[in-house]
Parts: sequence; C-alpha cells; structure tokens
Amino acid sequence: MHSGYFSYHRIQRILARRCPFVYIRFNAYLSSFSESNFNPGSHPVSDSNVSFVERDHFNEGNVDFGKFREMGVEDSRELSLFADNNGGYQRNRSLKFDGFDEIEEEEGDNCRTDDDFVVLNSYNEQTEDVWRIELEEDELRHPLVREICRLIQCRSAWNAKLERDMRHLLRSLKPRQVCAVLLSQDDERVALQFFYWADRQWRYRHNPIVYYAMLEILSKTKLCQGAKRVLRLMARRGIECRPEAFGYLMVSYSRAGNLRNAMKVLTLMQKAGVELNLGLCNTAIHVLVMANKLEKALRFFERVQIVGIIPNVVTYNCLIKGYCNVNQVENALQLISDMSSKNCSPDKVSYYTIMSFFCKEKQVKEVRDLMEKMVKESNLFPDMVTYDTLIHILSKHGHADEALEFLQEAEARGFQIDKVGHSAIVHAYCKQGKMDEAKGIVSEMLSKGCNPDVVTYTAVVDGFCRVGKLEQAKKMLQHMYKHGCKPNTVSYTALLTGLCRNGSSLQAREMLTSSEEEFWTPNAITYSAVMHGLRKEGKLSEACDVVKEMISKGFFPNPVEINLIIEPLCQEGKMNDAKRFLEECLNKGCAVNVVNFTTLIHGYCQKDNLEAALSLLDDMYLSNKHPDAVTYTAIIDALGKNGRIEEATDLTMKMLKKGLLPTPVTYRTVIHRYCQMGKVEDLLKLLEKMLSRQNCKTAYNQVIEKLCSFGSLQEADKLLSRVLKTASRNDANTCNMLLESYLSKGMPLSAYKVACRMFNRNLIPNLKLSDKLSKRLMSEGKSAEADNLMLRFVERGHLSPQCE
Repeated sequence: MHSGYFSYHRIQRILARRCPFVYIRFNAYLSSFSESNFNPGSHPVSDSNVSFVERDHFNEGNVDFGKFREMGVEDSRELSLFADNNGGYQRNRSLKFDGFDEIEEEEGDNCRTDDDFVVLNSYNEQTEDVWRIELEEDELRHPLVREICRLIQCRSAWNAKLERDMRHLLRSLKPRQVCAVLLSQDDERVALQFFYWADRQWRYRHNPIVYYAMLEILSKTKLCQGAKRVLRLMARRGIECRPEAFGYLMVSYSRAGNLRNAMKVLTLMQKAGVELNLGLCNTAIHVLVMANKLEKALRFFERVQIVGIIPNVVTYNCLIKGYCNVNQVENALQLISDMSSKNCSPDKVSYYTIMSFFCKEKQVKEVRDLMEKMVKESNLFPDMVTYDTLIHILSKHGHADEALEFLQEAEARGFQIDKVGHSAIVHAYCKQGKMDEAKGIVSEMLSKGCNPDVVTYTAVVDGFCRVGKLEQAKKMLQHMYKHGCKPNTVSYTALLTGLCRNGSSLQAREMLTSSEEEFWTPNAITYSAVMHGLRKEGKLSEACDVVKEMISKGFFPNPVEINLIIEPLCQEGKMNDAKRFLEECLNKGCAVNVVNFTTLIHGYCQKDNLEAALSLLDDMYLSNKHPDAVTYTAIIDALGKNGRIEEATDLTMKMLKKGLLPTPVTYRTVIHRYCQMGKVEDLLKLLEKMLSRQNCKTAYNQVIEKLCSFGSLQEADKLLSRVLKTASRNDANTCNMLLESYLSKGMPLSAYKVACRMFNRNLIPNLKLSDKLSKRLMSEGKSAEADNLMLRFVERGHLSPQCE
C-alpha cells in the first residue's frame, strides 16, 4: 500500500465511527466495485450511483440534519448529492429536472416539429459563449496521455495491476489531458467506456470540459443513448448544461436517424430552464435539413425571426444546403441574393455549397457564372481553397476532364495545387479506365516538381489492374522505387487483387509468400483478396492454406469468408477437409457463426451422413453457437428424405420448444416429406403446433397441392374445407389444382363437386378446366350436372364454357 493511502478497512472503521451515513454510501460503493472494471463489454454505471463525498465536506462530522430536511432531503444517503466544491451544501438545481426519459425511443423520422417550435417563445437575447475543446498537439502527445492510451489498448488482457496503474495515472491527469485521451481513441465506444470507468473511480471527478468533450465526440456518431446518459450525468451532478450540450445530443439523434427525438431535445432544454441561443437554432435547422425536412426547416427559420433571433451566415448556409439537397438550386441562388438585404453577407461556404451541386451535375458553365457572381456581388475572390474544392468534387463524381480544366486555370492564376489535388484527378481517370491521361498527369507532376506520393502511384497501379494491364502495373511499382517512393501494403494489395481478378491467383500467392523479402507486410485485406481469388479458381486447398497463414499472422477471417471456403469444400464432397477447417478456425478464435455450422451440416445432409450432421448439431451447443430454424430445417429434410419421419417429428418439436419460429422453407420441407410418406394425420397434428407459433396462411394449400402431386386425392379433398374458409386467390388456385387432378384421374363427378364448393364460396373455377369438366360430364351422361355448371357461371355474370 502506498504511503498516504488508507486501507479500505481502516476507512470503513473511521466512517462507521464518525460519519455513519457516509459509511453506508461507502459500503454501497464497495459492493459495486468488483463490477466496475473498465472493459468495452461492461455496462455503464447506472444513473443511481453517486460519487463518494470526502470527510472534509462534513465539517468533522457535525451535520445539521434539520437543515437538510428543510431542503427536502429525507434520507441521509442522499447527502453526497448536495455537496458543493467549498465543503458546504446547497440544493442542486439540476436535480429539480430529470426529464430525459421523456424522450421516447421511437424509430422513423415522423416528426411533429411545430410542437417543438414553442421553445422559441422562451428566447432571451444573450451573448454567445460556445464550449469547444481545442487541444494542442503537445497535449495529445503528452507522456501521461500516451501511457493511458497504451493501457486502454491492452484492455483485452485486463487485470488488477493494469487497472491500478491506470487509476494512479488518471489522478495525475489534468482535465484537458483527459479530453486528449478521449479524443485519441479510434473507437468512440471505447472512449465512452473509458469515460464511464473514470467517472466511477475513487476520489476522481470529471471536470465540466470533459463532459463537453465526450458529448462532442458522441455527436459525430450514432451513439445517441450514450450522449443522453452523459447529459443526464451532467444534470444530476450539478454541472451547467449549456445549449451546446443539448445541441450535441440533437446531432447524435439525427445521425441515428431519429429526427423525432432530436427535435424533442428542444422541449427537454426548455423544461431544464436552459435558454435558447442562435447556435442551437442553427443546429435544429441543420438537423431538419439533413433529414430532408426542408419545409419544416423553413418554418422553423421563420419562427426564429419572429421571436427576435437574428440569423447569421451559418443559418443561411444550412438552408442553402437544404435547397441543393432537394435540387431547388434556383431557390438557393435567390437566398444568396436576399442575404445582403438582411445585413448578412454570404461567405465562400455559401457559394461552395451551390458550386458543389453544379459540379455533381457537371454544369461547369454554371460554376463559372457563380464564381463571377461571387466576385461582383460579394467581393469574394476565388483562392486555392476554391479550386481545391472544385477539383475534388468534380473528381469524386467522375468528371476528371472538367477537374483538369480547373487545375490548369488555377495554375494559370498562380495557385499551386498540391499532390492531393493531382491525385484526385489521377484516381478519377483510373476509375474511368483512361490510363494514358492518368500517366500524363503523373509525368506532368514530376516535371513541375510536385512529386507524386504513394497514394497517387497506387491509384495508377489499381487502374492498370482494372483494365487488365498487369505488366504495366508491375512496371509502375518499379517506377515508384526509381523515384524514391516505396510501395506500401495498399499498393501491393491493389496488384494482388488485379492478379486474382485476371485469373493469376497462384502468382498472387507467390508474391504474398515473398512479402518479407520485399519488405512489405500484408494485411487482412491482402489475405482476403488472395483467398477469394484462389477460391474462385477452384484451388480450395491453397485457399485454406492462405486462411491458416492469415490467422497465424493475427488476422482473423470473418464468417462470410469462412463460409466461402466451407461451401465449395462441401459441394466437392470434401467433408473432412471442411470440418477440419472449421475446427481450426474455432480453435484460433475466429468469429465462427451459426451460418458456418449450418453450411457444414447441410453438406453432411447432402451426403446422407446424418449421424455426422446430428453430432455437429450437438457440437454447436458446446461451442455456444445456437442453431437457428435454417439449421433444424436442413436436418429435418434429410431425416424425412431417409424415411426417419419420427426423428424428424422429434427434431421439429425440439425446435419449437426452443422458441424458434418455423420459416416458409420449414413448412414446405415438413409438408413435402410427410405427404411423401403418406403421414397426413401426423402432419396435421404437427402443423397445428407449428401454426400456433408462426402463422402460415398457405400451409393447408401447400398440403392439398402436395397431396395432389402425389395422387392422394381423397386426403386432399378432406382438407378442402379448411382452405375454403378464407376464399382467397391462393385458395382458388388450390381448388383448381384439385379439380384438375380429379379430371386427370377420370373422376369428373368429384371434380364437379369441387367446382360447386368453389361457387358456394364465391370463387370462380378456371374456365378452361370447367370446359373440360363440362365435356367430360356430357360424355358420361351427366347432363344435369353439366347444365348446372353452366347455370352457375351465368348467375355470376360469367360466360359458360360452351358459350365462350
């Protein structure tokens, strides 16, 4: 134990003797401590947990409980919620409001936006004071920050020592350094878990800027629930919730596609007593625009002005973006013209937004006209950013020739377009297969002293591979070395992909093997490309070897890739190889799923090796891979095919008991096999149990049709009444099939009865079949039945078969 730290038992004794109410809170804290280990899979701390209050806050344990009762605190366990930073107590105003649960989790974009506009009535003019965390490069590279990030990366091998080390480092971090740790995480979910973990630590409390940094990170993701929890923690811990915090939550809901809840944040903010500002109004307009709700955004814009909020250029830019999104570029241009009259001059972003629309549509003349308008009306002159924007947008949408024109125009005006702009045009030409033009730009870059980088060369290599010029692609790699640009993994992956695409997967395999000699390291995409190429050429053994090597290098194939190997092995009857491959993937920790097992089981069933299939079904449970309805259906079909109908019944019942719903394929399989075996009564009993779990409207139709195909017309006729209850089009087709089966068997009278039953349910028999039936009845001397059939058609407004 480090000096200066009390043991937990000693702290408990002190608290129990001097501050019993804090002792209760401390014990509650300890009881949950074992569950608070930081790892990505752990659940975040519940909102009912509160931080521990140090002994100094209680003024040596002399606490006036009457004072707290006057404040509304009935339970001493709530005291830790009311401690302020000065050691005293005050009523936490944020606790008066906790309306976050009022935001219902609803799907879809249905939005009653007008109901949320009421919040605009509470607007009071105030100064803008936006909380944004801007960190310096030195802060992101601070040794403490880097060490914390290293420990987070080791979370898969988490233990008590690593957690203790990180806890000690956490207490040494300044608030901005905690923000740096959050911003350094590639996965926002890991950042959120670290935020929760740090929030639960002993004698540590997040600074307000940490909450805002976390909210800003979450606003760039779809993790709206995490953003809501962070905002709730801020409210419950007395941290000022500024409009920007609610704006981050709105954007997160918007990214998740939940517009309704995004707009409800406005009402939530009003109930929390937070005053609206222009920044949040702009956020609301942006959210509506991105959800393609331009009309509602315009109504919100009008209400904003009515209550006295003066829009700024950001407001107008959001609306311009909205007009362009719905192809109303004329309205966007008109809005730019109206801005000057409202004392809000458009900026370059206003013009760039419309230029982007014109670039997508390849309307170069309109772009040039808008550039002239930008100079004449707004005194904004095109700069290098302008040309970079145009070049990238045109290249992105495949308009390489037009992008090259603007590049040449920019250089003629004295602007130097960097290698990124040139690479964008090269990439666009390569995607179009215009390799001569792409090579020309690379040569031009070299002549101008703008040396192409690895991205530029890789685009050319990929372009040559796409048009099948593999030798040119290889020469380009050598060309890279000559000009001092070493090919990277992406460059070699592009070449290997091209080799596999053109049927030279073995050559790609050789290059993969010699990667160490060439001083480059394949990644998961590289291995996957070669594996797919070998598989497509039928070289399954080599493909399996590539996957094994891939796993040994620490790259794990996904379930789809695993299945692409197992399936062809099963089709070729190499069941042992397929099973061995699956077992190796399992042992190495690959993400094997139920589909992979089902593919192998289906392969065994195709080979009538039912014992192996049933054994593999048991292995799935041992591997914690629960079979689904597709898995059971494959084995049920194989059992029925081999006449083991009782086992098929037991397996079907087992599937139902496990809560799995039968699929349409399951119904077809069961019906086919039972009808084939003539087990109609058993089938009907089983269907009743299946239908009680998952309705299938055409189940009995399928039974009748299948019985007709097997010639069991009497059993089919018995089930006709169940079908005629609904009298749908499918039922008419089923009855016609039974009618035709009777005619083919030489039983016209039975067919006539089916037709009459159809008429009784307002179903019209097929006219051609009825014509055959009428003639057959006449030939057998059943003229009364034939006349009655004709009369039935006339009664329902149809021509009789004879008249037609």
